[in-house]
Amino acid sequence: MRKKKTPPSKEAYVIIVDGETEVCYFNMFKRYERNQKNLRINIKPELPSKKSLSEQYNYVLQSAENYTKVFWVVDLDVILKETKEAQKGTQTPLQEFDQCRKSLEKNFENVVVIINSPCLEFWFLLHYENTAKFFDTCKKAATALKKHLKDYEKTQRYFTKEGNDIYLKLKPNLSKAIANAKNLSDFDIKAPNSALAQMHLFFQEFELN
Repeated sequence: MRKKKTPPSKEAYVIIVDGETEVCYFNMFKRYERNQKNLRINIKPELPSKKSLSEQYNYVLQSAENYTKVFWVVDLDVILKETKEAQKGTQTPLQEFDQCRKSLEKNFENVVVIINSPCLEFWFLLHYENTAKFFDTCKKAATALKKHLKDYEKTQRYFTKEGNDIYLKLKPNLSKAIANAKNLSDFDIKAPNSALAQMHLFFQEFELN
């Protein structure tokens, strides 16, 4: 039986990610929004390294006991790739992830699992297009994004440029991205090759639209 802990006296949030793109994007969100909303948000890990699904899941479990709300942001591209390469008769990474997701939803009211398929760049694309096209790689999603952000680079310098960071570039179209994301279907393990962007769950938590 999971032992419940007393929640923090002040609202505190943590975003758990597994890539530098997410770290940079959320850091720019904090730069712009934290003072306006008086938000206490941590991004973990600060310097992400590739971790297994079980390691990420355990980190979410630990965080759920210490934060008002935990957002676990997951890109499906690697999970889907590794699932295709998995040996027949063994549990696939996609099945493992689905078990983790269901367990968190069942046992922790303060955990929100956010799935992007194939990756965060698809969420960026929804700021400009109302599309349900499935991209099987992050590179293809980034190519589509460059039709709108012609100078797009997946670099820290591009994401964090003072006065012109990735969050500020996208923010004018945030309400459009949220609406477009809502038009997409929810995650379904029986239909994994579907476009998905659930970042709107994060922004709705803070009434940002």
